[in-house]
Amino acid sequence: MHSHREHNVSTDDKDGTEFLDDLAKSSGAWLRGDGPDADIVVSSRIRLARNVAGFPFMSKADDDVRLRLVETLRSAVTDAGSSRDFQFLNIALLEELDAQLLMERQLISRELADMHGPRGVIVGPGEHVSVMLNEEDHLRIQVLQSGYALKECWKIADKLDTGIEKSVTYAFDEEFGYLTACPTNVGTGIRVSVMMHLPGLRMTREIQKVNQAAQKINLAVRGLYGEGSQALGDFFQISNQMTLGCSEPELIDNMMDVVPQIIGYERRVRDLLCRENRQVLDDKISRARAILTGARSISSDETMHLLSNLRMGINLGIVEDISIGDVNALFVHTQPSHLQKLHGGPLKTAERNAARASFLRNRLGSL
Repeated sequence: MHSHREHNVSTDDKDGTEFLDDLAKSSGAWLRGDGPDADIVVSSRIRLARNVAGFPFMSKADDDVRLRLVETLRSAVTDAGSSRDFQFLNIALLEELDAQLLMERQLISRELADMHGPRGVIVGPGEHVSVMLNEEDHLRIQVLQSGYALKECWKIADKLDTGIEKSVTYAFDEEFGYLTACPTNVGTGIRVSVMMHLPGLRMTREIQKVNQAAQKINLAVRGLYGEGSQALGDFFQISNQMTLGCSEPELIDNMMDVVPQIIGYERRVRDLLCRENRQVLDDKISRARAILTGARSISSDETMHLLSNLRMGINLGIVEDISIGDVNALFVHTQPSHLQKLHGGPLKTAERNAARASFLRNRLGSL
């Protein structure tokens, strides 16, 4: 990743370094597994795309314009936040490993990690709020909560958005609404999404029903890291595709019509599996735990798959000594950048697989 030191945005580097070190060792509040329906809905997210009037869109913005945007928006976000504990990170100055760490943590997108030029992210306490500066749009406000909590996310996002608008004027059109770089975000600029853990529907090959139900009402079903990613560990991200012609509450209600149906599908399938294939299920979950606590080398994909089985075992009462929050944290901490950050530097694939196995043995052993 390229550094643009000539475009440095003043920040306390020591704080940024400490923040990233702490991040690798801790878990965001949204991973605790204590929200509503958290056995199936891992997290709820609201994201708002905004651009500042009088500035060109990112594709036309040179580094000087981008730098002015970062400085303008950084102070606007900080002033709007009720908490002064926001941490600003200058992405242009980060090592590739640190940028990937933020991506694994769902705090920034792959696009922001891979871009060049002045850009940043502002992270709120507990990682509930993250605001990306100079991604595809000038501003991307994201709010994450544990479990099925879309209305709570919207309340926080709306308040922050209104606060920012007191300092900057957004690019807005009376006919079209908020103007964004991608036409699918024009209008409200909102992306409403839930991350769901659906092992039962995948095991019974009923996941197709979710895709069909979602497509009928213009919802997209994607993998763990959004667009173009696989459904690793039976995690599926369900989100709205269009924002034009609907208000924010309408889009949220639309999502809230379909999510309980999917929760119901998954619960029914799990009950059926328990009644009809209890022995097979017990075996699958016991094997998953045995490999996770005994392996000497394990890939990221296999870990996700086995942790998914373990997570289902906790939800069904088959595994009683590990919490959902513990497993949610393991999904994140066994990702490549987290492992390397904890190790203190880059690791080759084979070394990473060994480090992952060692980390799992230690963590699950201590639980």
